[in-house]
Amino acid sequence: MTFVPDGFEPPRRLEADAFVLEPLGPEHNESDYAAWTSSMEHIHASPGWAESTWPQAMTLDENRGDLERHARDFAERTGFTYTVLAADDGSVIGCVYIYPVDGHDALALSWVRADRAELDGPVRDAVRAWLRDAWPFADVEYAS
Repeated sequence: MTFVPDGFEPPRRLEADAFVLEPLGPEHNESDYAAWTSSMEHIHASPGWAESTWPQAMTLDENRGDLERHARDFAERTGFTYTVLAADDGSVIGCVYIYPVDGHDALALSWVRADRAELDGPVRDAVRAWLRDAWPFADVEYAS
């Protein structure tokens, strides 16, 4: 069984007033690394992240490898990771992960960097609506 139906084209973009989502890839490495390394405590305090082993210390090269893995997952349709970019300057301010999970059609997780914490709720709200309206899932686990 595949994660998404064969005919489904995963959305390449979600635009909101303060942010834009696009597929995460190695081209985001430096900005992504700066975003999460400056916000590890905030991420662990975000819904769904308290028990996660990530984020944890890694090098910029190790982060690139992680982003390459997420890009492969996207290409192979086994999971979908999006970078959250600030609408004003295009910098990485967070990520959204959509992956399979037992007991639900999908698991969604998101985080934003600590200095953009006011966007935690708006990102979750926009992603929740996007998953409902643009994705083929009836039952998504998304911590709030």
